[in-house]
Amino acid sequence: MTSDTRTGPPSFGSERDMLRAFLDYHRATLAMKCEGLTDEELKQRSMPPSTLSLLGLVRHMAEVERAWFRRVFEDNDAPMVWSDRIDFQAAYDASASTREEAFTAWEAEVENSRRIEREADSLDLAGHQPRWEEEVSLRMVMVHVLLEYGRHNGHADFLREGVDGTVGA
Repeated sequence: MTSDTRTGPPSFGSERDMLRAFLDYHRATLAMKCEGLTDEELKQRSMPPSTLSLLGLVRHMAEVERAWFRRVFEDNDAPMVWSDRIDFQAAYDASASTREEAFTAWEAEVENSRRIEREADSLDLAGHQPRWEEEVSLRMVMVHVLLEYGRHNGHADFLREGVDGTVGA
């Protein structure tokens, strides 16, 4: 990693501003963990038999963004990015993927998620979570996705360390 250009979340603000800022901070963290690496380095797996790699995490988070924003608030039947069924694990296999493919898909899903959140009148906006067959709020979705990033950015620390010996930020 060459530099840390992330904008940290504010110390004070509305609930919505805080959720938005923490999500963007964690999105930027994932991108930072991948900074400066080749496609092959991004595909480096953690330890056999695991298929976990930094590129796989980027692909997985594209699926998470799509499943929790697009599928809940816009199109319950929107297909997954890398799976013809609801299989979040399929994204982890990045063996035939490239940085360009994965980041293009992830960045598109992040922008779609940001748009959905921006256009919502309230964090109480209800959407239908098709996998659970129940209604969920935008607040719940933002917290859930934030926790997904936090968990996977922890994995990214170790994956990056395995590639170049850096210590997690």
